[in-house]
Amino acid sequence: METIEVIENVKRIDSYLMEQLNFSRSKIQKMIEEEYILLNGKRTKNSASIKIGDIITIKEFQEEGMNAEPENIPLNIVYEDSDIIVVNKENGMVVHPAIGNTHGTLVNALLYHSKNLSNINGEFRPGIVHRIDAFTTGLLVVAKNNHAHEILAKQLEEKSTHRKYIALVWGVISHDTGTIDAPIGRDSSDRKKMAVVAGGKSSITHFKVLERYSKATLIELELETGRTHQIRVHMNYIGHPVVNDPVYGKRAKIDESGQCLHAKELGFLHPRTLKYMEFDSELPESFLNIVKEFKDS
Repeated sequence: METIEVIENVKRIDSYLMEQLNFSRSKIQKMIEEEYILLNGKRTKNSASIKIGDIITIKEFQEEGMNAEPENIPLNIVYEDSDIIVVNKENGMVVHPAIGNTHGTLVNALLYHSKNLSNINGEFRPGIVHRIDAFTTGLLVVAKNNHAHEILAKQLEEKSTHRKYIALVWGVISHDTGTIDAPIGRDSSDRKKMAVVAGGKSSITHFKVLERYSKATLIELELETGRTHQIRVHMNYIGHPVVNDPVYGKRAKIDESGQCLHAKELGFLHPRTLKYMEFDSELPESFLNIVKEFKDS
């Protein structure tokens, strides 16, 4: 679900959302008619006028004919019991089906692996409590029932989970530690991207330098918030975009192995026992190979 706060007076909501979401008018109108789009929490019309301060809510929309099917895709499972699955996601795997990515996702693999997944987030996101980008590797936890999902989601909302990332970024960061506190929202010039924008959602990232090379820096990051593309947007904002990022930073990619961003540590209270659990994953070989190139250069 996404929310947009209107920052200008506009005659028609459908025209406004065509620009904001980069969707066709027919798709926007269908979403409004089927109540996937609400204005200030209520049903609206395609021709409704909107004004500054209005809140538009966009629910996840699936085209007709889309479905989530089990697929026999190997998973790197770090831990599993009757309530949760902790997965070390590989590079390039989208977390759940969406328009343009209906197969080969983590959800397709999970549906084949387990008959028990929470259904709180609907048919296309069974078990999915939180996500990481397709070309980010590393740990995420999946809920096998609704009780587990609710407890884990509450911990994420209360920011009591432990999540630590490792990234290789362009340029040499002079400070040993730092905090980026800058609001994130949709990029006004490209609605498929996020950016630091006035009026965006509060977003806070902490980082610590691990190693410096002549042209790049290896850093450890922790998030206070969990905005879409937060690390990638924040590091690009301070002039140190993630190496191999295909979207942010406008730097040439080293290869096609994915951005150098890895969800290394994940900790939370088990939803049934309430005992603290913490998991750690090694950097993937593709990431280490790029680090070696910078070390040797």
